[in-house]
Amino acid sequence: MTSLQTLAATVLARLDDGRTLTDTLADLARRHPELPASTRAALQDVAYGSVRRLAELRFVLRALVPRPLPEPALERLLMVAIYQLAHTRAAPYAVVDGAVTEAGRLAGGRFKGLVNGALRNFQRQRDELLAKAARDLEAGTNHPRWWVDKLKQAYPKQWLAIVEADNSHPPMTLRVNRRHTDADGYLATLAEAGLEAEKLSGHAVRLGRPLPVRDLPGFADGVVSVQDFGAQQAALKLDVADGQRVLDACAAPGGKTGHLLELAELDLTALDVDATRLARVADNLDRLKLAATLKAADAARVDTWWDGVPFDRILADVPCSASGVVRRHPDIKWLRRPGDFQTLARQQSAMLDALWGCLASGGKMLYATCSIFPEENRQQLAAFLARHPDAASLGDETLTPCERHDGFYYALLEKR
Repeated sequence: MTSLQTLAATVLARLDDGRTLTDTLADLARRHPELPASTRAALQDVAYGSVRRLAELRFVLRALVPRPLPEPALERLLMVAIYQLAHTRAAPYAVVDGAVTEAGRLAGGRFKGLVNGALRNFQRQRDELLAKAARDLEAGTNHPRWWVDKLKQAYPKQWLAIVEADNSHPPMTLRVNRRHTDADGYLATLAEAGLEAEKLSGHAVRLGRPLPVRDLPGFADGVVSVQDFGAQQAALKLDVADGQRVLDACAAPGGKTGHLLELAELDLTALDVDATRLARVADNLDRLKLAATLKAADAARVDTWWDGVPFDRILADVPCSASGVVRRHPDIKWLRRPGDFQTLARQQSAMLDALWGCLASGGKMLYATCSIFPEENRQQLAAFLARHPDAASLGDETLTPCERHDGFYYALLEKR
């Protein structure tokens, strides 16, 4: 059976090739159906942790082995083992023995002694090496240097708090379906089940500890959904009312779609360019027992999907860098490149312009991103207002990552 360490090292290899954590873990699950649920859970934990602390692991590896090894798989194996020794409760002897065994299968086994020596040196020098890593900008923040520079420029007083939030484990926040009950009622249900939770505001509830959705009371019946507290603000800000014609552009996986339909009786169209992801919207709506018109199409190519009838409300949740949700997707900070932001900004502008033409006079459009960088947010808003004299801003808000929520940007526009 392929070892946990080798599988986690494979995740790091795929990351170097530009593959996301989500896609890689799903692919490994398909390729290794023999893995028990406990091993899959452990793999996810080690893979996410290793990617979250990738810069620190690289720094420590070079301190232990100054020259790159001729077999990249050995370096990735060492980084995974260092992560296990530094940040998990795995038995140290098992970590070292497992890594040495796996090293015996690589490069003809010529580096077994090196792997054994490097890991035992780390055990002896652990505190000193981690302290040195903490003093290095990239290794200490576990973010690319250019990313930290962007954060410092945009948030000179908040950048360190954002980095710390990015490196933390995200909370599990729920959205209580107001068609069934309210937050206080669901808190009572959780208490009866022996589950600790607290109300944030409105219909948002944060669990004391994450757990599988199958263990959430009423989840299968649509009583509750998993959705970050910051993401829950989108449907609330759009200000929907019964009878309105609403468009949810870029709707997948459907969290905001479901929330909108929980708030009011709407004629809602959910649009997404990816038909596979759109199927997840359908699954979510089925669970919630709600209905919408689903269309697989490019929101910017209006002629391919719009019937010409204006919408009263449009949620423009546009593609972005996802820089606000790094703690849920730690691979983002390593997969993004500085030039990506200009490309994304052009895509966002094109989509906003196209969707604006679908909005009724007097209607409202919410521009939404899960990014915290200005070129995708306030700079985008200013440029849009300059291009469209009939657009008025009703207010915008940046949510930076913190204990309560991930990072988001919202700007509400009215057509006058």
